[in-house]
Amino acid sequence: MPKSTDRAYVIGIVAGEASGDQLGAHLMRSLLARNPRLHFVGIGGPKMEAAGAEILFPMEKLAVRGYVEVIRHYWEIVGIRRRLRRYFLRNPPALFIGVDAPDFNLDLEIDLRKAGIPTVQYVAPAVWAWRRERIQKVKQAVSALLTLFPFETRLYEGAGVPVCYVGHPLADLLADLPPPELVREELRVPIGVPVVAMLPGSRVSELENMAELFVRTAVKLNEQIENIRFLVPFASRDTKALFEAALYRVEPENLNLTMVIGHSLEAMAAADVVLVASGTASLEAALLKRPMVITYKMNRLSWWMLRKRAYLSFVGMPNILAGESVVPELLQDAATPETLAEAVKTLLYDKDARARLDTHFESMRHDLRQNTAEKAAAALMPLLSRVPV
Repeated sequence: MPKSTDRAYVIGIVAGEASGDQLGAHLMRSLLARNPRLHFVGIGGPKMEAAGAEILFPMEKLAVRGYVEVIRHYWEIVGIRRRLRRYFLRNPPALFIGVDAPDFNLDLEIDLRKAGIPTVQYVAPAVWAWRRERIQKVKQAVSALLTLFPFETRLYEGAGVPVCYVGHPLADLLADLPPPELVREELRVPIGVPVVAMLPGSRVSELENMAELFVRTAVKLNEQIENIRFLVPFASRDTKALFEAALYRVEPENLNLTMVIGHSLEAMAAADVVLVASGTASLEAALLKRPMVITYKMNRLSWWMLRKRAYLSFVGMPNILAGESVVPELLQDAATPETLAEAVKTLLYDKDARARLDTHFESMRHDLRQNTAEKAAAALMPLLSRVPV
């Protein structure tokens, strides 16, 4: 049961993966600064828990990507949503916030909103990329929609969804990180050696599909570049264990590789080039102004179904925001240890390419930096008008 007995102070909140955990914690702290008596209950990760959320179900249960993978865990996920719906209908919060995870949150929001609970979806479903029919479901589900990217606002406004562009909190959070040399010193990485950060995903399903690919890519680079170092951060011990299993299978020799739990931002900030599974981490790398290669592999059936329904030519957010191929994307069959190693090596040594990326990424940072936490909290305050301050 929630720690607070006064339901007026309770806010339901659900995040389904590491990026949502960070976004949720950021928003929670801003709301708590306005009203410290608020209490958050739902699903989240370590960052939301550290910010004060009471976790009813582990976030890792929702962190599944790909059609086949979702089908495998379907009944467990549906069971969690059913139990959470029952909990919130019996104990109505003053407000419910779904942080990303639209496949889980939208159905829950529809039921809660029908019961008179105000609902907010923080991070708009990417209807501009695929499954455009979901825009009507969003309209039915939310009292308010908070979007992270400016082009989303126009799309949802046109469909009659109450929407507010709040920018991306990462643009605020990453604006003043220390220079790479200082980060390397903190991570005990030598200055003057080539460093590649490798981020093979935050979900178990992603590591199952990509861990060995990343290990074999590191082996190729190690064969070609003297003194190269690799930094590999993980979202959890489970994902780290899968990567370690891939290392055991490949048995690389003399690979200078450092693995850490968390610290993904520091690893990217310390790197010369980032090899990243498509997702929020690619946006983080862009906001850190780090050259990157984007890659992704999933179950073949999931990939076929996803590409069949996609509207865009790109999967990486830096390219989507730019509207062009700014950074290389090597996906599915195009993603091999040889092609990935060559793309990383090119960015390590091509100064002109690195300079062009720096210009693109600086423009992106400017557009997305909106003091998001304050803007998002201000947008939610009218929905919390019945909560005492």
